[in-house]
Amino acid sequence: MSVTPSLDVVCLGESMVTFVPSTGGPLADVPAFERGIGGAESNVACTLARAGHTARWVSRVGSDGFGDHLVETIAGAGVDVGAVQRDPHRPTGIYFRTAGERATTLDAVPGRAEVVYYRKGSAASALSPALVQRRDVWAGRVLHLTGITCALSATCKALMRRLTHREPGRPLVSFDVNHRPALWHGADPWLLAELARGCDLVFVGEDEAQAAWGLPDADAVRAALPEPATVVVKQGAGGATAFSGGTRVHVPAPAVDVVAHVGAGDAFAAGFLSATLRGLPLRDRLRHGHLLAAAALTVPGDLAVPPSRGHTDALAALGDSAWGRLRLGPGWTDRADDLLEEVAR
Repeated sequence: MSVTPSLDVVCLGESMVTFVPSTGGPLADVPAFERGIGGAESNVACTLARAGHTARWVSRVGSDGFGDHLVETIAGAGVDVGAVQRDPHRPTGIYFRTAGERATTLDAVPGRAEVVYYRKGSAASALSPALVQRRDVWAGRVLHLTGITCALSATCKALMRRLTHREPGRPLVSFDVNHRPALWHGADPWLLAELARGCDLVFVGEDEAQAAWGLPDADAVRAALPEPATVVVKQGAGGATAFSGGTRVHVPAPAVDVVAHVGAGDAFAAGFLSATLRGLPLRDRLRHGHLLAAAALTVPGDLAVPPSRGHTDALAALGDSAWGRLRLGPGWTDRADDLLEEVAR
């Protein structure tokens, strides 16, 4: 059964209401929090919609106020939420975090974010092959998934196995490994590699690959994942390396004055997917990923308004020398014209 794509991208996965400290410091000392939303897949959908693409988010939320907030906020970004199911018996997940960078191992590292999840038994954890319709998830040119979903429950794992199974007529399947150590207690994270091998486009951080699979670098990741047409290995401030067919392209990341790391990986995936949908060269896909990641890195929340498509295209088209002179700080998306003039001097 084939489905004619009516959208650019469909993103499937759990989104939660997030509470961000109103002041700095450890969670134990924070007196108040500000409410937002967080979820890798919905972040990608919102960023793509704000970048001018048609996007759908497929998930489940509780029949509660937090579920209302999620659906209304994501719809407000221009995302189709018509396939989101409401569960009267299970709650919407929530979590609390500080502003640091997420850890990639279970060992506490100074400066890493504290993240406390309340998602067990959530509405989204009941996602299953029986509850997700093919017409909903195959309605886009791209189906975007992450490794978070398969760790939520046995039914979520079964759904991910189905969605990453290669079969005729499916859309391009994009998979962000998104290894969350806290979700993998007593489980083998090599399942993430197994799922990745069934996809067409894979994103993984070099640090994630080292922590989850013991792979030392980008070339080792590609050797372990030969099946996907394209594999993108994110290397933090060092840039990113993409493998497609027999081509290997590395693009350094621009210098960024970071406000918060959360959401940057999702924004990178959205930028790369946006450029992929438009058929841009591999180098420019990586640059679009870096630019949208920089937009997320320079705001305190999970989501940032991306620069206009014209500005993103102009910055991505810079020569190597000018690209290397870019420095992006808070508010840079509102002064992209000035940036282009500065690096052109």
